[in-house]
This record gives sequence, structure tokens and C-alpha cells, in this order.
Amino acid sequence: MLTRRQVLAGVASLVGSGVGLGGYALLEPYRLTITRWRVSPRNWPRGFKLTIALIADLHACEPWMSVDRIRHIVASTNDLAPDAVLLLGDFVAGDRMMRYSRHVAMADWAAPLGELEAPLGVHAVLGNHDWWEDDALQKSRKGSPRARTVLEDVGIPVYENDAVRVAKAGQGVWIAGLGDQWAYVNAWPRHGRPLYEGVHDLEATLCRVTDDAPVILMAHEPDVFPEVPDRVALTVSGHTHGGQVRLLGYAPVVTSCFGQRYAYGHLVENDRHLVVSGGLGVSRIPVRFGVPPEIVLVELHA
Repeated sequence: MLTRRQVLAGVASLVGSGVGLGGYALLEPYRLTITRWRVSPRNWPRGFKLTIALIADLHACEPWMSVDRIRHIVASTNDLAPDAVLLLGDFVAGDRMMRYSRHVAMADWAAPLGELEAPLGVHAVLGNHDWWEDDALQKSRKGSPRARTVLEDVGIPVYENDAVRVAKAGQGVWIAGLGDQWAYVNAWPRHGRPLYEGVHDLEATLCRVTDDAPVILMAHEPDVFPEVPDRVALTVSGHTHGGQVRLLGYAPVVTSCFGQRYAYGHLVENDRHLVVSGGLGVSRIPVRFGVPPEIVLVELHA
């Protein structure tokens, strides 16, 4: 039979553990890890190796993702010496984060990203927050987010349903970028109108591919993956933050229409490959647990 002292000691231990876990959740956003995946797509050119670094979901804001921290992420990415760097959107922090943080000017967070280096270039798509936090754009429903302008000002091309062909050692590769799937917010969705409306067009994006070189598709949200044909060697996404909080490999909340299905990691369906980055920043609340900020390095090979 438990004594009163034993019960009180047990309660104190649980409280202490909770405080410790809560403290770690506030510290984890400041970590930086390198996650490596080796991917062997079907029909990938034999003997051809390609490395790509993925940077997703910076959500620039003070103090959680300061300009100095972005500089550190850029330097760490350059140290990996990837063939190409792919930026997967959500450079801007959401309004909810402003309860815990301060804005970083767009030109300030874009400047260090302009220091990224890779022989096959740096390529970007925008994320939902890059669209949502642009009030004028949400009202007018036309044009491009300001985030696109500041990235292009530092020499980083931003793709919206477009593709470019690059080459390594004579082998061509297409890098394609899908428009954001959650670009516009509908305040009063009704009569079949969705809560979010996208600017994505997968068919138009792949129509930009004009030969049989392998295709790497950047799509901020992974939800498009069931529609991606096996012509695409690899789809890379961010958006979910891996759930941002994962307990024993399970994320209670995942910002995807498919829930846990595309929450995180290297996923294979019907010989089609998807890599979902856990991202680098925080959204809604300034905590991470079990999903430390990561730069993802993908090695593609036959």
C-alpha cells in the first residue's frame, strides 16, 4: 500500500518531469541538425549521383529565427557542399507567432539567403504563410507575394508552376516548382468553396519539362503527392514541421489533409518518392519537441 509520502513524491516527480520537458520544448527550436536521406528512384540514371540540400519553413522572426540564426543555417548548408539548394517556402512568420516574437524585415532575412552556394544553383518556391501574411495580395487576389520580390532581389529564382533544366557532368536534371496549394484564405467558405484556394497547376508545371531527364518537384505542401506521376523522380516538401511536436514518433497535430500520412521523412508510395522536411522554424507557438530544426541533405543515386 502506498504511503502519503510516496504519493507526494510521485506527484513531485511528475511535475518536475513536466517542467523539464516544457523547458526542453522551448530550447529545441534553437538546435540545428543535419538529416540525411539516400533515395534511389526508379529509372534514375545509372552511375549518376546528385545531392540536394533542403531548407524549409524558416518563419523569420525574433528571437526564434533571427538574421544571425539564418546566417548560421546558410553557413552550415554551404559546408555540406550540395549540388543544389532547394528552398521550400514559408520564409515569413505567421501573425499568431507575433504574440511571442517580433517581425524581421523581409530584406533582412533574404540577404543571408543570397549567400547560399551550389554549382547547380539555389531554387525556391513560396509557402502558404508567404501568401497569407501579404494583406494587400489577399484582398486583391492577384499578383505575387512580397517574399518573391526580395528573394529575386538577392538572385534566387522563385518558381510558380515552372521548371528549369540544370546539368551535372553532362547529365540533365529538371528542377520544378509548384505554386502554393493554400495560397488564398476564404474567410467564409460555403457552397462547396474550400477554406483555402491554391495557385498550383501540376499539369502546367510538368509541361515545362521537354525531355526525359529526371525531375525533382518542389511543393511546399506535401498534399499534392498522390497526384504526382511516376515521371517525377522525387517530390520534396516542407509545411508540416513534422508536426512540430512528436511523441514516440507520433505527431498529434499535422497541417496536412492527409494527417500522419505525409507528416515527415522519406516516404515511398508505388515506387514514387517523397521527402518531407521537418523544417527549421516554428509556427503558432514557439516550441518544438521531438522534431529538432533540420537541414535535409538528400543523395539521389541509382
